[in-house]
Amino acid sequence: MSLLRDRAGGTKVTNTELFFDLVYVVAVTELSDFIRLNPTWHGALEGLVLLALVWNAWVYTTWVTNWLDPDRLPTRVMLLGAMLASLVLTAGITGAFGVKGSWVAFAYATIQVGRSAYTVWATRGDPLQRNYQRILVWCSVSSAFALVGGFAPSGPRLALFAVAVVVDVVGGIVQFWVPVLGRSQTRDWTIDGAHFAERCQAFLLIALGESVVGVGAALIEAHRVSWLAALGFLGVFVGVVTLFLLYFQQWAEAGVEAITHADDPGRLGRVFHFVHPVMIAGIILTAAGDGVFLERLVDSGAHVQAGAYLGWFCAGGATLFVLGLLIYIRLIAGVVSIPHVTAAAVLLVLCLSPAVPILTVGLLSDATLVALFTIDATRGRSAGAGRDVVAAIGPSGPDGDQHTG
Repeated sequence: MSLLRDRAGGTKVTNTELFFDLVYVVAVTELSDFIRLNPTWHGALEGLVLLALVWNAWVYTTWVTNWLDPDRLPTRVMLLGAMLASLVLTAGITGAFGVKGSWVAFAYATIQVGRSAYTVWATRGDPLQRNYQRILVWCSVSSAFALVGGFAPSGPRLALFAVAVVVDVVGGIVQFWVPVLGRSQTRDWTIDGAHFAERCQAFLLIALGESVVGVGAALIEAHRVSWLAALGFLGVFVGVVTLFLLYFQQWAEAGVEAITHADDPGRLGRVFHFVHPVMIAGIILTAAGDGVFLERLVDSGAHVQAGAYLGWFCAGGATLFVLGLLIYIRLIAGVVSIPHVTAAAVLLVLCLSPAVPILTVGLLSDATLVALFTIDATRGRSAGAGRDVVAAIGPSGPDGDQHTG
């Protein structure tokens, strides 16, 4: 009996997939903690590589569960095995460049190779099998670099982990070309676009959840909160809510509409694959900054300086999120949003203001995000905003012509 999903009634996100996601709630928390513990440019690079490893492990699995039914016993067992390996990967994050490098390496290799090998078996007799034979080759190469890196000194380890990430990213870009086997065609990636879009949105919500948890944890630990600290808490909460609204008020639905109506949903799915981690990185960086900011604000009142890195955490995370959203809008709607470009520029200036009290940096960042949302919501207030986007991109995706809006 086929293990593929029955597409007759549409592809829905299953409880098995949501259960699998729970590990990645912890992974996002660990990534945020890693950044807080390593507030340097080198630490930021390490955190970026770790996020890429986590994202690849999750999103490659999401592609598989778009085709295979997660509620069929063999696939459910595979997902639970990947969940266990993901838990080991998560547990190794904060020590990834110390004593737990091998944990990350083995877990990543197990997930990437194990899942791909299973899918080759599960899709036997289906055209998708050849696609996953190619993917298995690429994942085997990336896993080899990860495994070598897991036992290398910290310097080479970072480079080897980065190469593992690059191999998996380049594989998707070149459509998993392999000698003899050839390359996959995005039109052969017959995904359910709505399901894939909703899954990417779910991970973005997981990242936002870390920010909410950070605010709650800081409030729980605070024994006394001044009115300035209360203002800081409110500012952080407003910032998190605004990040949520900037994406979900209009552009989440627009993305679902675009990928659902595209002639080549596999190609647009690849856009979601590469762009969402940029926004997620911004959210995680913001969450790390918010945690440090709230802790210091409660202890020191209004005299918290941005210092060498805190401004980059708070305003820099927002900058990265807005840039990711800007790219996302460009790719699904074929327009360059001038308000988003302007907001990103303002936020970048705030990143470069280490002498300004962090409370001021935070409030100005919030004001910029709120202004951007207000403009965006005003422009997209029509009930047919999602359909307008589909009309703009046409039946085959963005036409490549740049417009402003």
